[in-house]
This record gives sequence, structure tokens and C-alpha cells, in this order.
Amino acid sequence: MDIRRLARGTVEWSRIERVVRTLADRYDRECVRVEFLEADNWLSTPCVIDDEWFVKIVSRQNALVHAVLTTGRNVGAFSSGTEGFFDRFDTPREMVEHEYEATERMQEIGLNAPRPIDAFEVNGLGVLVLEYLPEFRSLDDVPDDVVVQRAPELFAMLATLHEHGLAHGDLRAENILLCNDEFYFIDATSVHDDRVDETTAYDLACALAVLEPRIGPREAVDAAATAYNPSHLLSAREFLDFVRLRPDHEFDSTTLRSELEKVADLSGE
Repeated sequence: MDIRRLARGTVEWSRIERVVRTLADRYDRECVRVEFLEADNWLSTPCVIDDEWFVKIVSRQNALVHAVLTTGRNVGAFSSGTEGFFDRFDTPREMVEHEYEATERMQEIGLNAPRPIDAFEVNGLGVLVLEYLPEFRSLDDVPDDVVVQRAPELFAMLATLHEHGLAHGDLRAENILLCNDEFYFIDATSVHDDRVDETTAYDLACALAVLEPRIGPREAVDAAATAYNPSHLLSAREFLDFVRLRPDHEFDSTTLRSELEKVADLSGE
């Protein structure tokens, strides 16, 4: 069995049925059509309702896995010379309420994100309801030439997030979508509000790690420099080793670090 599926666990069908019935009641539907998705994740059971809503069902097992991952990330942050800044959740409801609020905040500041519709609890399960984006591609599936051309746009979106005192906390290719020729951010995690410098640097390091294998280290740094000043780029350098430990990021940290230092040298930082 796939390790992610094992860690995610299986929600009993009777509990899923109760969630679906609750959704039908909340939205005045006599019946609904449910399509379960084979998503590569640890933290929810995802499905699509009536091709209209994207629903995440979060169990206590999912919340436990999130807590374990959060502990690991906070330990990893020490490799960058800082204390951990990732928040954990104690219950499934807390997890879905956070994602609802984070998605809502991204929309409020003008970033593309699926419209949040509802977050509630049913029989101990957290339920998040978002707008369903029917025809999207994750960044992994976007052609390289498009990524090269539009990389500055991604950094501009990230900079907008940071300028409003927010952070993503889990930026990777799967969490960047292209839909109707527009980029979307999804699945922001929770980080400490009072650690803006560190969370900004970490997000920037993650974005560089996503783009370096696709467009090259120099091009990735040049794109980042269109939205961030050299001091921000140098701060991101400190988190590259931490990001490299994540199994969902594979990139050349040595060359990327060198390119970041070149930008700093040219600017006199």
C-alpha cells in the first residue's frame, strides 16, 4: 500500500455518507453526485460534488499526521538557524477552518484562489468546501516555456502575499495551479504571525526550489529579483538546505545558492 494512503487512513463509508447527506441538506439538494479523487496527499480525503464543489474530508488521523509533519518541519527549521514557525492543529475542524480563512484572505488581497464556501464539522470530521476548478493544471504539468515566461508573475503573487503580512508555508508545484490562463495558490498552511521575516524567506526559498529544476538557477533568481530585493534573496539562501530536506523538492541547492550570492554581490549587500 502507498505510504501516503496508509498514513492518511481510511474514513468509514458510513461517516462519508453522513458528510454527503449533510452537504445535500446544507445546499438544498435532494441528491448529489460524488466523485472521489486519487490525490497524492496525506491530510484529507478529497472529492468533487456535482462538479461544483471541491470538498476535503479531514479525519483525526489526518490531524495527527499533520501534527507529526509540523513537528518535523519545526525541527528542520533549526538547520536554518531559527526556531520553528509552523503551527499545528489539534482537531480536524481547526484544520479546515484555517484553510477556509487562509483561502479567504488570499482572495481578499486580490490573489487567485478557489472561492471558499464552507467549513464545518460532521461526526468528528472536518469538512472544507471550496469552489471546484474543473480544468486546471498543476505547475508540474505546465510546459517549461510557459514557466520561463511567467515565472516573474509567480514571484509577484508571492510578494503580494508577503506585503500583506501573510505567508503560504507549503509552496510546491502541486499547490500552484494554472486555470483559465491564471495562476492560483492553494493549500496554504499555518505559520506564526510574528515571524514574518523567516516565513517570507522560507516561502521564497520554496519558490526558488520549485522553479530551479524547470528553468535553471540563474533564470529562477532573475525572476525572483523582479519582485524581491537582494536582502530578501540572501535571507532565502539560509533556508535552502532546510527546503532540500523535503521529499517534495528536488533541486540543485549549491548552484542556486551561488546565483543568490552573485545577486547580493552585484548589489553590494
